[in-house]
Amino acid sequence: MRIVQSSHGRFHHFDLARQLHQRGALECLFTGYPRWKLKGEQLPVNKLRTFPWFQALYMARGRVGLTQQWVDRQLAWAVRAAHDGFVRRNLPDCDVFVGISGVALASGRRAQSRGAKYICDRGSAHIAVHDRLIQEEFTRRGEPYEGVDPRDRAQEEAEYAAADLITVPSTFALRTFEAAGVPVRKVRRVAYGMDLSRFGRVAQPRPDKFVVLFVGSVSFNKGIPYLLDAFAALRHPRKELVLVGVMAPEMKRFCLGRPFPGVTFARHQPQAELPRLMSSSHVLVLPSLSDGFGMVMGQAMACGCPVIASENSGGPDLIKPGVNGFVVPAGQSEPLRERLQQLADDQRLQRELGEQALAHARSLGGWDTYGREYYETCRHLREGHAADT
Repeated sequence: MRIVQSSHGRFHHFDLARQLHQRGALECLFTGYPRWKLKGEQLPVNKLRTFPWFQALYMARGRVGLTQQWVDRQLAWAVRAAHDGFVRRNLPDCDVFVGISGVALASGRRAQSRGAKYICDRGSAHIAVHDRLIQEEFTRRGEPYEGVDPRDRAQEEAEYAAADLITVPSTFALRTFEAAGVPVRKVRRVAYGMDLSRFGRVAQPRPDKFVVLFVGSVSFNKGIPYLLDAFAALRHPRKELVLVGVMAPEMKRFCLGRPFPGVTFARHQPQAELPRLMSSSHVLVLPSLSDGFGMVMGQAMACGCPVIASENSGGPDLIKPGVNGFVVPAGQSEPLRERLQQLADDQRLQRELGEQALAHARSLGGWDTYGREYYETCRHLREGHAADT
């Protein structure tokens, strides 16, 4: 079986490519990254097809002064359209074409015209549902919301319709496709893995503090205002909230002039630093309003850190409530505060959930399980079997 992948960014597609290559199925991976940035990806040079020109400009836009929102949107659209066109023109023969959503309509149709099956790989909720959830939050907080680029929405919805199968990483994401009218038989959940060689316990949380960790985009979409409210109401003499990630513009406006005692805005941190942060925290919180999965959850669990996640994420698939973490409603601070208080008050519970989180992460098999399930999904699709949701 010959499988071609296409992704303008990194995301999880290099992890998938390594898995498919190990199984002798990877024909090639089209990427928007230049070759010099791919030296550590452990893939043969002849398996990588690069088209870095637009992507490199997009990634460097801040350094070259292209910071206006309109310019940013136009450049982002140009990146996706150019990548799709490049893949379409250079697509080799294959049995299955896997294109990340938003950049694979022309190339996916090209693959189908040659007899291949086309999988649209969507790492988040249905684009219309995702857009609605975020718009509701901005409206609730009186913030202007430009919304998803109409061209992106049209592109993705056309991809959903054209694809032979849509893969998503969580039950939450799958249900958003069902809510948007996409037949469930056309959508397959394949949960992401985590790199167990990079993430493991390297420290222990201090018993005299209670450290809450968040890793990701510090934004409305990630539910950060609810986390800040829950943390402010948390009772503990030595509490600390560490927010690791780039702050979105709306959060900069939200935080302007407000004091946040006990909160550290750590900005972006190298991935090599995350195991130490996760191992030394008592809990990682992912209170997202719309999150396709949230790979930081598995990474934290592999470091022995329990997780509190919203139901609008991969949390319900990964967490056993009360055993290795908790799942809370999205867009509410009080249930989150209650679970944080429960952990802050009970050091024995902290330790037990941390041990169970570590054991569960190890039992999942890292990326191998994801690779095996995705390979089988491709094989069944090629052979004409119905998707097993």
